Amino acid sequence: MRKRVAIATIGTSGDVRPYLALAKALQEDGHDVVLGTNADFEELVTSHGVEFHSLGTKIQDWLQESRFDNAISQMKLHHFPALLREGQALVERAARNAWAMSQGADAIVVNINTSFGIDIAEALDIPVIMTAMQPLNPTREFPICAYEVPDLGPTFNKLSYIAMNLQQAYYDMPRDRVRKQLMGLGPRKRGGLFKDSNGNNIPTLYNFSAIVSPRPRDWPQTAVVTGFWFLDDNSGWTPSPELQAFLDAGEPPVYIGFGSMPFGADRNTQLLRSALEQWGGRAIVARGWGGINPADLPNTVFAVAEAPHDKLFQLVSAVVHHGGAGTTAAGLRAGKPTFTVPQAYDQRYWGRRVRALGCGPAPVRLRAITPEILARALHELTSNKAMAANAATIGKALSEEKGLETAVRFIETTIEAAEAGARRYPVTG
Repeated sequence: MRKRVAIATIGTSGDVRPYLALAKALQEDGHDVVLGTNADFEELVTSHGVEFHSLGTKIQDWLQESRFDNAISQMKLHHFPALLREGQALVERAARNAWAMSQGADAIVVNINTSFGIDIAEALDIPVIMTAMQPLNPTREFPICAYEVPDLGPTFNKLSYIAMNLQQAYYDMPRDRVRKQLMGLGPRKRGGLFKDSNGNNIPTLYNFSAIVSPRPRDWPQTAVVTGFWFLDDNSGWTPSPELQAFLDAGEPPVYIGFGSMPFGADRNTQLLRSALEQWGGRAIVARGWGGINPADLPNTVFAVAEAPHDKLFQLVSAVVHHGGAGTTAAGLRAGKPTFTVPQAYDQRYWGRRVRALGCGPAPVRLRAITPEILARALHELTSNKAMAANAATIGKALSEEKGLETAVRFIETTIEAAEAGARRYPVTG
């Protein structure tokens, strides 16, 4: 059953790498795959032998605009309207490019950033598989993880997911425009991130592990938790002579990185310098997309521009990062105690899950952290034996999961079911 599968995702590295891993797994199972994403990742995608299709904007350039830094790191709310307008334009451009990419596909795989794929699937009469890296189907068990919402009981928890629909409504404006102008479809009667325009549940893959975030019991059967989708390094990366010399010069260092979000580089650098001086240990610092300036850090720190987490994390004693789903998964799979310093969206949720598993201290928002807090966390990460043992146990369990195999079987079954049944969507004029 050789099929062509289109995959659409936009965002930072953590929003792309799992989907590249899925694309490779589908190819290895005999399918043709095209991965559409922002232009930042063309080289990464093609280096893994996967067909690349640009969905437009370079996210790195957009994130590094001063308005984004001010809006997020300094909470200057008057910048938000302009950012939302730019976000709408980004989504519309991606939708138009994804429409071209999907011609001839037997199915399309999307995520919450590319929900316009639901409309593409309707217009092309092919199945769509929604995916998410965080638990977003409404549940009574906990409130929506994307916002700072307290757990006030089952009824409130379920209602909290309305916030996601309100946010999505803003990005549905360009989606509806493309739906009408490009695809020739009528207005959506119903919809949402996990339902088609007729209100039917969309098959959904959650690419995280139930070991880390248990599947809610009240989710629909169409929502499947597969396990993480890991993209292992294919470059043959090994430490440079300089990094190897640093590693050989003392105890295993702690990894510190704040991800792809370039917020508050000067503050982050000063924070790190002071915390490391108080703690007195050794660290490898990742520069990310501009979130840290390594020029003025002490000689107990080695700065790396980029290195594969699956290789680098094996060389360190613990990890400190922003709490993105992908980095959290990589740190836990490596069996490393973890401290998260969330910036936005679901990052605080993953930090709380790390804490609940006994693998690290409670998360502290990056904008609220102090050198003293970070120094205490670094000490706990490197001295708490119970934390280290818990992390090792979780790491072993995650390394034995087969998330990608589960996802590939699900996609194949969804295509087979769509081909065996009636037309999936009504034909519109």
